[in-house]
Amino acid sequence: MTEDLLRPLIAWPLMLLAAWLAGEWLHRRWQLPRVCGYGAVGLLLGGVGLSQGVASRETQGFMANVAMSLALFELGYRVNPRWFRHNPWVLIAGIAQALLTFGTVFWVAGLFDVAIDHRLVLAALCVATSPAAVIRVTHELRSAGQVTERLMHLCALNCLIAVLLLKMVVGYWHLETSGDLGKAAFDSIYVIALSLVAGAAFGVVAPWLNRLATSSQATTVTFAIAVLLLSGVASSLHLSPLLAALAFGAIARERRIMLSHAQRNFGALGDVLTVFLFVFVGSLLSWSGLLGSLLLGIAVLLTRTASHTLVNLSLARVSGTTFRKGALTGLALMPMSAFALLLLEESRAYGFDLARDSLPVIIGLLMLLEVMGPLFTQRALLLAREAHTEGN
Repeated sequence: MTEDLLRPLIAWPLMLLAAWLAGEWLHRRWQLPRVCGYGAVGLLLGGVGLSQGVASRETQGFMANVAMSLALFELGYRVNPRWFRHNPWVLIAGIAQALLTFGTVFWVAGLFDVAIDHRLVLAALCVATSPAAVIRVTHELRSAGQVTERLMHLCALNCLIAVLLLKMVVGYWHLETSGDLGKAAFDSIYVIALSLVAGAAFGVVAPWLNRLATSSQATTVTFAIAVLLLSGVASSLHLSPLLAALAFGAIARERRIMLSHAQRNFGALGDVLTVFLFVFVGSLLSWSGLLGSLLLGIAVLLTRTASHTLVNLSLARVSGTTFRKGALTGLALMPMSAFALLLLEESRAYGFDLARDSLPVIIGLLMLLEVMGPLFTQRALLLAREAHTEGN
């Protein structure tokens, strides 16, 4: 009994330490994004089975959701809804690339004889862009500029639309299995609407929380605890912590809460949780189904990247940027593995059995993007000349 309790207490800190050191080494040796090292260690540990059974899946899943929620809160805070009103072509580009990605991935998966239900799940997940990877890479580069801002806004749109599409797939699945249209529609609308309401409610009280914080560290801790509480409330009500955190950040910005003096990425707490998130995500992936799904993963990766790049390239001029920056924005949107897997885990925990069955189908794609996604984001921002890496 004592050994069973001590095993996770020793194993997880060792895995996190290994991931942190790998990320630091890759960054200093080859200037790769640190999250590539975190994900690579998670994949390695998951592949050899060292990460299995060292802690309950529910506990790990909640911590991963908190880590992603911190990133989504920060992403939501950086999104300016007024920009969409002043430049609606950015909003149109976000919607167009999401719909094109969904349609083309669904079609390409059909060429590999993937079942329709699994194709719907795969297509919905491919719309997403992982905010944890995007936020982390932009912080490391200290990037700022037109591509960076478009990346943030389009990433938020992709996350929102991906959740909406996956809830529609869940509703369709419930309709197919139970035949109850009312319940299928209610469950999807209930989760989406109440998740947004919960996040907005926390955003409304954000000014009061901000007045209590009198220093950079106090602001960081206050809002980190608020995000933690929001994740707990959303999880207990079977809502989406990810969607709620995004709404929390967006409303906090609309309420003009000044978080400029808060620590980037929530300081050391955010660093530790980011390492945990990518190790956890990597540990969920099994090498056993890699070869069978690798070809599909490559085809879907190329299709998804082409869809993002084509839309942003086509609408570059009318949306106020150059063709080059439009193409780089599309390439920078490549990361998706962390957000996609947490969406799958969230759906599985709430009774969507198809989520568990769909994982082997997309294992090849997720393993490719676990390491490649952040690297493409980094290179795109460097090519856009928006990085300021002195002293990093």
